[in-house]
Amino acid sequence: MIRSSFGRQAWTRLRRNKGAVGGMLLIGIAIVLSIVAYLISPDGTPYANRMMLEIGGQRPGFSIDLLAVPKERPVAGVGLFQRLLNGQEDNVTYIPLRSWRIAGDTMVIERYIDEETAIEERYSSKYKIIHHTCWLGTDKFGRDILSRLLVGTRVSLSVGCIAVIISLSIGVFLGAIAGYFRGRTDDVVMWLVNVIWSVPTLLLVFAITLALGKGFWQVFIAVGLTMWVNVARIIRGQVMALRELPFIEATRALGFGHMRTIVKHILPNIMGPVMVVAAGNFATAIVVEAGLSFLGVGVQPPQPSWGLMIKENYNFIITHNPLLALAPGVAIMLMVLAFNLLGNGLRDAMDVRQ
Repeated sequence: MIRSSFGRQAWTRLRRNKGAVGGMLLIGIAIVLSIVAYLISPDGTPYANRMMLEIGGQRPGFSIDLLAVPKERPVAGVGLFQRLLNGQEDNVTYIPLRSWRIAGDTMVIERYIDEETAIEERYSSKYKIIHHTCWLGTDKFGRDILSRLLVGTRVSLSVGCIAVIISLSIGVFLGAIAGYFRGRTDDVVMWLVNVIWSVPTLLLVFAITLALGKGFWQVFIAVGLTMWVNVARIIRGQVMALRELPFIEATRALGFGHMRTIVKHILPNIMGPVMVVAAGNFATAIVVEAGLSFLGVGVQPPQPSWGLMIKENYNFIITHNPLLALAPGVAIMLMVLAFNLLGNGLRDAMDVRQ
């Protein structure tokens, strides 16, 4: 009853914190967008990887007519769940047009090559023409930036979630046994924590990534394995303070086992700090993943990642189209800000002194 009452009070304080509510709203929007990314993206192909080199490097708001020419080999359709998960291959090839006209059963087009060049070609008048707008422009390969930004949300949220799970699992376990048993166990755990903490985080991530290999899942594990030390130190301190309280001494007097005492009586009372650390680690994981992808040792092309998008388009910052690199940078900033605001709100809401 007391724990339930405290939970309601914490939730009430959290809802009054405008920054935390704003952070939760941004996180909720990002989660929804990541789930339906392939359904709402202008480019719903796997990894949003529809390349049209002729329209590469275009500014936001660029519009063009596209001729949809059916492929020689029809593409098999997929179900809704598969489309949500991996997208759907195009069953047509899109040709950018400068102009077009119908002459009987023939469509005469001027194929767009660049802003000054076009080639005249002829196709069947049965083919469809669609009007396509690139709201955030296109990268150097002609891929839609908005679509890759939406699909890339999955990578950032996934790496944060999995990294937090890994770091909490290791950190809570080692911190709890170090704080509860103390003595030699505490010395060994803290020696390991100090050794890991003495290595620069980025270098440690590089070493783990190179050992595991480059890839989607490898970067999750690498980031998670470098973030547990901070969790372990915080949990150790919390457990050391709790183990001396009367209700923990009562569990020992009643003959309860150590694991039951830790799992059922200590850990539930330190969930506040754990949640605060989890929110902070989520933000850190997003930044670390973006840095790894920017340096080429994280998520590999053609899979979209916000850090990889900055790497592919940062040359445009000093040329005619800086938004190609600024858009993913702003997305990273907003997600990190959202989790930091939520973490600050959780810290204030779960402060037992209030």
